Amino acid sequence: MPSGPSSGGAYGVQVLIAGRQKHWREDVAGQIRRAGFSATVCDCGVDALTVLVLGLPVDVLVADVSLEGALCCSQLAVEARALRPGLRIVLASDMAEAGAEAMEHVPDALIISQDARAESIARTVREALASRN
Repeated sequence: MPSGPSSGGAYGVQVLIAGRQKHWREDVAGQIRRAGFSATVCDCGVDALTVLVLGLPVDVLVADVSLEGALCCSQLAVEARALRPGLRIVLASDMAEAGAEAMEHVPDALIISQDARAESIARTVREALASRN
């Protein structure tokens, strides 16, 4: 099973998006696709973790810090990093301090505003990809 980043191979750059609000997920997925990346969308942390456990190619995880439930955002980030040490993680938050808990456990994660424009989200994903080298 593939466990590392796909590096834009046969699948292109794969971005996994996890967020509880449908409108936000769809908006981010659209922005990611317009930037030339592929997007897989999940509405909860458990589903996002399942994608990773199944070994599907994922280069960057974009997670909404307001994820709640059985697997909240910070837990998802920690579990994702344990499964795939090289996975780049972007935390989307409407407040910088909201991602602080996840940042304690995954200090190299990037934080971006949930309301960021398409160019900003795409730029942040590119930064995340570049930082793995």
